[in-house]
Amino acid sequence: MRTVFVNGSYVLENEASISIFDRGSLFGDAVYEVTSVLDGKLIDYDGHMTRLRRSLDELKMPSPASDEELLEIHRKLVELNGIEEGLIYLQISRGAADRDFLFPGPDVKPTLLLFTQKKSLINSALAERGQKIILVDDLRWRRCDIKTVQLLYASLVKNQAHDSGADDAWMVLDGEITEGSSNNAYIVTEDGTIVTRDLSSDILHGITRKAVLKCAGELQLKIEERPFTVAEAKAAKEAFSTSATSFVNPVIEIDGAKIGEGTPGPVARRLREVYIASSKAAGI
Repeated sequence: MRTVFVNGSYVLENEASISIFDRGSLFGDAVYEVTSVLDGKLIDYDGHMTRLRRSLDELKMPSPASDEELLEIHRKLVELNGIEEGLIYLQISRGAADRDFLFPGPDVKPTLLLFTQKKSLINSALAERGQKIILVDDLRWRRCDIKTVQLLYASLVKNQAHDSGADDAWMVLDGEITEGSSNNAYIVTEDGTIVTRDLSSDILHGITRKAVLKCAGELQLKIEERPFTVAEAKAAKEAFSTSATSFVNPVIEIDGAKIGEGTPGPVARRLREVYIASSKAAGI
């Protein structure tokens, strides 16, 4: 049974509780981050904390702990749960207060939760096989750059993909791909250029995205950060997605259209190898 962290205490998961009036439950008034663990070390931790602070600032939500305190909690949970490879989820809500759309006063303390998941991240059958993707309309609120717990639409489209025999969904806004249900989206053009949507409020500013693009730059691959159309995606030489939970994940089919040879392409495979190696070397 896992040990989790709830508002200052390490407790067994079946003993953890929060108030029924927590605004994360009542309003989705909460943000979160997911940090990967490889060889018992945290991957891209500083990037996740920087994005967490930005999400909190955008929502005018106070932080319950410093980066240093959060790092200590992450490391303690890794130790207590024996996590060599897996994930740590962190969630901060505005706290518990009587139900009101107006934010509570400064006397209400934020709720802080962290828990772990043991998961094989490097050895992935899906990454070896490649993903089949469906396309769906992007019907989310237009502040996708804030990493909130409002994930109902993402859950809906993931289930839609599953029910249709696919692995995931990419979202489309005005004829252009924004991102995946829980990942950033990329194509590789015939001349080898990596194309991914530029940063804006239309997509999450992925921490793995940033790290993978750095790896691509070090490999001297050409990169274009711009919107790309559905037609471009279906005609691409390769496609892939990135996230903290799946690293670099090749795409072999989009809405029934075979991408390239219909197998994971060399650019995605190489980026996955380089990202994993660099992440393991830089883990803390």
